[in-house]
Amino acid sequence: MSDNSALLARRERLLGRNMSTFYQDPVHLVKGEGVWVWDAGGRKYLDCYNNVPHVGHCHPRVVEAICRQASVLNTHTRYLHEGILDYVERLTATFDPSLDTAILTCTGSEANDIALRMAQAVTGKTGVIATDHTYHGNTAAVSQLSTRMPPVGGYGGHVRHVPAPDGYRPLGGVAGEAFTEAWALALEAAIADLKATPFGFSALIIDPFFANEGFPDLPAGFLSRAAAIVKREGGLLISDEVQPGFGRTGTHMWGHQRAGIVPDVVTLGKPMGNGHPVGGVVANSETLNAFRKAFRYFNTFGGNPVSCAAAMAVLDVIEDEKLQDNARQVGAYAVAGLGRLAEKHGIIGNVRGSGLFFGAELVLDRAEKTPATDIATRVINEMRARGVLMGKLGIHQNATKIRPPMPFSRENADFMLSTLDDVLSGL
Repeated sequence: MSDNSALLARRERLLGRNMSTFYQDPVHLVKGEGVWVWDAGGRKYLDCYNNVPHVGHCHPRVVEAICRQASVLNTHTRYLHEGILDYVERLTATFDPSLDTAILTCTGSEANDIALRMAQAVTGKTGVIATDHTYHGNTAAVSQLSTRMPPVGGYGGHVRHVPAPDGYRPLGGVAGEAFTEAWALALEAAIADLKATPFGFSALIIDPFFANEGFPDLPAGFLSRAAAIVKREGGLLISDEVQPGFGRTGTHMWGHQRAGIVPDVVTLGKPMGNGHPVGGVVANSETLNAFRKAFRYFNTFGGNPVSCAAAMAVLDVIEDEKLQDNARQVGAYAVAGLGRLAEKHGIIGNVRGSGLFFGAELVLDRAEKTPATDIATRVINEMRARGVLMGKLGIHQNATKIRPPMPFSRENADFMLSTLDDVLSGL
């Protein structure tokens, strides 16, 4: 065990109490490169968790782009600059033609806040629907969507929650079309409930990969039905791509493309600038202009030249290093490896994921699918002790969260899998 007590005490004194840390023995990081990070004692860890350094910690092309632009000019969007225009042009080219404009922010929370207001501007309504195990940020507006940390003073009455989809324990107890139908009915009921209030229905906001809900395997067309319902009822569909976006799922650049839908608004965050604070909202020009008319919005740092240079470099690296294809191939290899571990370890009840976002759901009993939540906590801490950083998430907090930087290799996957094998064998 490392001795971080002095650092933790200083942190509490200067930053306040209850600041969260990863792991029972927090890691004091001092350096990162590619998929590796080093602590203050010189120990090296394989990073199987962080989607912020999307193209790898301290990627030299991103670092160079930031340094180059910072040495020339950094200002805000009330002055003219080509950087933001070049980037938005390049970014929107990866979307459906209907999604042709963008607003740049600093965080995903800000992006989702704007998306909710876009829906208000277009519909004239304020009612919002989210899943009951979601997370879309920490502004006052988007924190109203979270059930894990209920807002002080309670919910404002304008939010309805639908069950987080769980392909392992499907709503109604039956997989396939019946599951899709059951979730669609829950969505319709929530919309009807909102429409019976003065709030009305403005939007459904989802992560199309349902990452925080445990990235469930879902039937084909699961979200197509939901998208059709939202459109029929006059609301906007907001796709939060902070976790599945920028090629992470391997099969597609964006999670909504993998799900086979075209949302009205897309929100972006963490991986966009490889650690430089960049976020964004992509929408149809009519939707964005409705927002501009209804709300006076300006973000001092959003879309600044340095952030845009970082974000452009990320797109360059994804393309030039073929990282989406790497995610597809290495992710499939790693999931197959988890499948082999499931044959050996009965605690693995379900293996799932896509690209470089995958994991295993740990259960006490495969027949009953009893969540092994406490054991999942133990597993991620044992992995940390052995030099592999990963997390856990899901409705029952019992699914391992393996979401490494995009250059993650088969050799990296082998190291992670062998370490996990050792940890599970020692339980």
